[in-house]
Amino acid sequence: MTFSLPDVDVLFIAGFGPIVADAVASRSLYLDTLHLPLKPLGESSDYLVADTLDGVKHFALWPLAQASQSCFGTEHWPDDLTVPQTWLEFEVADMAAATAAVKRAGYTLLVDNRLEPWGQWVTRFLSPEGILVGVTHTPWLRGE
Repeated sequence: MTFSLPDVDVLFIAGFGPIVADAVASRSLYLDTLHLPLKPLGESSDYLVADTLDGVKHFALWPLAQASQSCFGTEHWPDDLTVPQTWLEFEVADMAAATAAVKRAGYTLLVDNRLEPWGQWVTRFLSPEGILVGVTHTPWLRGE
C-alpha cells in the first residue's frame, strides 16, 4: 500500500545524526577526532547537538552494492564488518590532516584519502554506530 501526501513539501534536511549505543566511543569520534561543535541541549548532558554547522549539500539514497564497490571494489559488503544503515560525509578543509586524525584515533580506514572517479577525495571508515562515515573534499560543493 502506498500513501500520497500532497501537502508535504520538504524544504531541507532539518536534522541527522547517529543513534548512539556507546556514548564514550561516539563522543570520542565526533568531539575529539572530528571536533564538531557539539553541546548539550538543555539540561540533558547525553543529547549533544550542533546547530551551527551548515546544512546538507547532498542527500542521496546510496545502494549498499555501490557503497561496497566504492570501499572494497566489489558489490558485496564483507561479512566481518557491520553493514551500514546510513552514510554521513563531513567536508573538511584539509584531507591529509583529517585522514591522519582519523588514523590516530584508531579507526580502520576502508578508503584512505582516495580520488573517486567522480572527482571527490574521500577517506571512509565505520563509526561506533556502524555509520559509513567519510571525510571529504568535494570540489563542486565548494564552487571549485
